[in-house]
Amino acid sequence: MKQVRLFAPFGSLLLGVFITTALLLLSPRISHAGESTNWPDFRGPNADGHSDATGLPLTWSETENIVWKTPIHDAGYSTPVVWGDQIWLTTATEDGKTLYAVCVDLSSGAIVHDIEVFHPEKVQPKNANNSYATPSAVVEEGRVYVHYGLHGTAALDTKTGEKLWERTDFHCDHMQGPVASPFLYKDLLFVHFEGGEIQYFVALNKHTGELVYRVDRPRELYEHLDPLYLCKAYQTPVVVEVDGQPQLLSNAAVLVTAHEPLTGKELWRVRYRDDSPVSRIVSGHGLHFVNTGGSPGAAHLMAIREGGVGDVTDTHVVWELTEDMPLLSSPVLVEELLYTISDKGVMMCLEAKTGETVWTKRFRGDFGASLLYADNKIYIVSRREKTFVIAPGREFKELAVNKLDGTFGASPVVAGKSLLLRSTTHLYRIEENDDAS
Repeated sequence: MKQVRLFAPFGSLLLGVFITTALLLLSPRISHAGESTNWPDFRGPNADGHSDATGLPLTWSETENIVWKTPIHDAGYSTPVVWGDQIWLTTATEDGKTLYAVCVDLSSGAIVHDIEVFHPEKVQPKNANNSYATPSAVVEEGRVYVHYGLHGTAALDTKTGEKLWERTDFHCDHMQGPVASPFLYKDLLFVHFEGGEIQYFVALNKHTGELVYRVDRPRELYEHLDPLYLCKAYQTPVVVEVDGQPQLLSNAAVLVTAHEPLTGKELWRVRYRDDSPVSRIVSGHGLHFVNTGGSPGAAHLMAIREGGVGDVTDTHVVWELTEDMPLLSSPVLVEELLYTISDKGVMMCLEAKTGETVWTKRFRGDFGASLLYADNKIYIVSRREKTFVIAPGREFKELAVNKLDGTFGASPVVAGKSLLLRSTTHLYRIEENDDAS
């Protein structure tokens, strides 16, 4: 079986391509873009929900501070990514039989590319609250990488929209549908496949799609579990720097592991009892903040001290919280404080080093989008219509509550002085109106 399809004339050219531009190294995250105006990953340039942008909007509505509002056909929850004047996102028909990549012009909101990437012959079922285009794309100069779980992964030319390579040979029973997004590090594209019957991740050559290595989860930790419920995972990995060396942090059902990103060699692991982690790992102050998954309302959050070797379950877990922790939303770390919001709207401000609660606030509604810190504000997007804006700090301070039509599953994105918000039907560009009196 042919596993990789390269599309001429690009395939023969890509085999000899080597990227020599060094990545910016920022502690604790490793940057994926040379310019802060780009938003290449669903959690931003450093994969942590931070932006150094200023002048971002505080208030908006359907009639205020909307630069444009563009309809996006069919259905998808993927968070947009941005490179230069292009915004990329994915969408899919409700039956999953056509999977699209859509490029929107940042200035005008016009559709630049609307590409039918895959037409799966056999479509897996999904959870009614999921879509067939939930994994977010990842973008860099000249290329965007789109992923739809076992239904396919592809690299596209951002100028022409042409497909450079594709993979459709990775097996996984996602059970609830695909969620984990692809992740770029140097010349590697990481993709996770963690389902009921098999759990692994792969590192692909981003130029060709060829398999560089595969890491299978330890079978002894899964053999006694019910595969219908306890083995699946949906998180997206991150790379952090520890003692001057990069580590790939990968959260799975029943354990979290760290690896050498270029080889896949496991460095350390922490075991736990939960499954279905979605929330992405955040690091700082010598700690990794790991949501372990579990059913909604039962997710755990643990702080793991960096620098371990081997199984560090009994030695490196500094603190753990078991109530009102998010299953879906990724937290944000701002200086000494860690902010989380549960699926049911319980927001907590925690002392990052100790896990002690600083304050708690309950918002009405359901929440799944990851938190964004930018312009000294924290943006909190609910599923139904409202975005809350608060000030970071040891006392809760609400700055604004904004309302747009529709349902929102994607995380907020920064593009210059604009916010991008995606509903199930539209993409919004929001920016302060300088002409307003």
